[in-house]
Amino acid sequence: MPAKTTTPAPPAAAVTKDAHWAATRERLRNRTRATVALTICDDLDARVALESAKHTLRRIKAAAEERIDDATGPEAIAAAEKDVADAQEAYDAAAIVLRFQALPRLEFEALRKSHPATEEQAEDGHDINVESLGPELIAAASVDGMTVEDAREYLDTWSEAEAAALFNAAWGVQETARMDLGKG
Repeated sequence: MPAKTTTPAPPAAAVTKDAHWAATRERLRNRTRATVALTICDDLDARVALESAKHTLRRIKAAAEERIDDATGPEAIAAAEKDVADAQEAYDAAAIVLRFQALPRLEFEALRKSHPATEEQAEDGHDINVESLGPELIAAASVDGMTVEDAREYLDTWSEAEAAALFNAAWGVQETARMDLGKG
């Protein structure tokens, strides 16, 4: 009868390395998909006030750097920062924020494949039908629960630039990479 062999314990270094990988793998599994926000603010006064306050703050900070010995610099900066905060609050109250999240890759690919280019679009070098894909992609990527019907209405009635921004927010988040390839 052959002798029963016992499996040797793995080297301590391998156990340590595996424990590290287990923790890394858990973190990878728990990642959230990329999300972007599209902010719409129809209140021109709120937009102008915010940009003006930010410009004034930049100007005051630059002047303060040039005159380091000026004791009024910190007070002027603090007042300008408060103006920016107040303007931001007014802007945020007037703004509408739409959020979009990247779809799982296979779901996104299936959605793209379900909207092939028309013959005319294919002749122009396109591989998808943006007109039919747009509303479905926007609705699928919407974190806020936008429907396909809502998306179609906005794409059809908003200006060309705004409709493009809406589509590009939903499309762009699909191409968002949150990683760097560096030296090991």
